[in-house]
Amino acid sequence: MSDEGYGKNDFIETEKQLVIVTAPGPGSGKMAVCLSQLYHENLRGVKAGYAKFETFPVWNLPLKHPVNVAYEAATADLNDVNMINPFHLEAYNEISVNYNRDVDIFPVVDAMFKKIYGKSPYKSPTDMGVNMVGNCIVDDEVVREASRQEIIRRYYAALCEQREAMENSEALKKLDLLMNQSGLSSEDRPVVERANKKAEDTGAPAAAIELPDGSIVTGKTSSLLGASAAVLLNALKKLGGIDDEIELISPSVIVPVQRLKVDYLGNHNPRLHTDEVLIALAVSAVMSPMAKRQWSSLINLPAVRHIPRLSWRKRMPRPSRSWVSTSPVSRDIRSKSSIIRFKVLVDKIHII
Repeated sequence: MSDEGYGKNDFIETEKQLVIVTAPGPGSGKMAVCLSQLYHENLRGVKAGYAKFETFPVWNLPLKHPVNVAYEAATADLNDVNMINPFHLEAYNEISVNYNRDVDIFPVVDAMFKKIYGKSPYKSPTDMGVNMVGNCIVDDEVVREASRQEIIRRYYAALCEQREAMENSEALKKLDLLMNQSGLSSEDRPVVERANKKAEDTGAPAAAIELPDGSIVTGKTSSLLGASAAVLLNALKKLGGIDDEIELISPSVIVPVQRLKVDYLGNHNPRLHTDEVLIALAVSAVMSPMAKRQWSSLINLPAVRHIPRLSWRKRMPRPSRSWVSTSPVSRDIRSKSSIIRFKVLVDKIHII
């Protein structure tokens, strides 16, 4: 704690007593900003506090609970490791789960509070976090199954990144290890078998989507559409009650888009992707009542949102200012009727 340490960062002028620091994802420097502000606030005579709103890992679930394993899968590229919190165990003789980065930084936070207050309000990384997720689960088996599916989804996402030459081989190795530790295989994801079967039957890449009612639709690669675009259209047909054989987007709409891609934009693959096929469908909906009906079915696709609800409670006199860091919850997770579920649409696509 010096001008050459946390003091090197610029001081951020604020007016409110409660300041929330958030960012697009993990490892983005939220905690560093908060700790730097604590240092600067102390120099200015402001006794600031710090707490974390963070969903995962869930401290009061078992270390190997699928929810916590899914968190490790989600942060495989950061090499986060869930662990029993040694500080919490020593202070309270109670087992709690944290991840390595919080455990590693805790001595720094502890020392900083002791310098500011004369004592630290926290005895462990678990103390400085605000997390009641574990108390909101009313159907553990639903949560476990959703978490298992998330682990498999992350594994396939890493395989796709490797295929696209953006791979992190260490992350893929870790995901493979987590799959094995959890007793999971690709066959545990229903869409995988259907996509593989479609690919074998057609001799080209294929995709599959599981709809909210549990039914699975597939899509094949053609001269006009990629597999993902085809399966998206087929899913919309299914949701709209439209016969699979009906052609909703005329080739007269698709071909000009293909020419634009290849002849003018320099693409080598003329097939329409998911975003492009939705634009083509929107254009067709102006002229075709059937396409308009299919377009209207978009609202029935599973949607995923995270709406944070923040509350704050202190165990000691309220400081002059409080800095709170919060990480956005994975987009695949939502809370509905007090049951934490994983709802996935496009992420259920498996492409060979």
